Parts: sequence; C-alpha cells; structure tokens
Amino acid sequence: MNAAENRRGHERHRQDRQIEDVVHDAYRERYHPPEPAVCPTCAVVYEHGAYHWKPRPEGAQEHVCPACRRIADRYPAGYLTLEGEFFRAHRDEIMGLVHNEAARAQAEHPLERIIGIEEQDGRAVITTTDVHLPRRIGDALHRAYRGESETKYARDEYQVRVRWSR
Repeated sequence: MNAAENRRGHERHRQDRQIEDVVHDAYRERYHPPEPAVCPTCAVVYEHGAYHWKPRPEGAQEHVCPACRRIADRYPAGYLTLEGEFFRAHRDEIMGLVHNEAARAQAEHPLERIIGIEEQDGRAVITTTDVHLPRRIGDALHRAYRGESETKYARDEYQVRVRWSR
C-alpha cells in the first residue's frame, strides 16, 4: 500500500467515527472578561485567563463570575444526595467532611462552590455550581466511609447527579 492509499484509508476511517455532541453550559463564558476583572459579589479575580482568589488589582473592572450567576439564578450544575441509616447516624461528621472537601475545592478552583443544602426526612441534597464538586465530595465520602455511590451525567446539559448512601 502506498502513502496515498494509506491516507485515503485513514481519512475514510476518521469519517466513520461517531462525533459526540458538545454538552451546552449556558453559564460558560463565550468571551473572556476584560482583564483584570473582579466579581462584585464574591471578589474572585479574573486574570491571565483564569479565576483566582487574590487581592483586587488596581483598575479591575467588575464582572459577575459564572458561579455567582448560577447562585443568583438558583440553577445548579451539580446535585449530591446523601442518604441511608449510616448517614442519619453520623450526619454531623459526614457534613463536616462535605464542608471541608468543598472548602478545599473552592480554594483550588474558585468557581466550584456549594449553592445550598436542603435536608428532609433524614437525607440531604447539596447543590453546587459545577459538575466536579459533587463527584469530588462523593469520592471523598466513599474513601472515608465506603457505602454505595452512583454518578449520572445529564445527556444534553452541563449537569451531574451523585447519590451516596450507606
């Protein structure tokens, strides 16, 4: 087989691949805000193409960050449900781990935050601003306490649901 035939075969193979749809995130910024920028709500700074926790730079323009927009709109990207007898018996300890893991994540990734926690009938539903935090917390719970964990990503939108129980 010569080089031209090899290329044609490779091109034919590439055309046969199934192209996955891109999941749409309405809160992902299409354009970078002017730098430096600071969120008037949480004071996170956008600089060098990313968000950072740092003092407000001189001359920074105000720009509401995606996490604060999600919080204001009450439109979570992530849901973490905690349930089971073990959760009910060790609720305070488990919620402490949840808050510690969330604080650690937010320090590293300023747009990963807890929006709210609703508790009812011995279970807790934690909503978050992104899809990574619920999985990160679910993984930490599984490492610490074992139990059953299930993660489901939404097919057509930027959303995840994680359920942990024991």
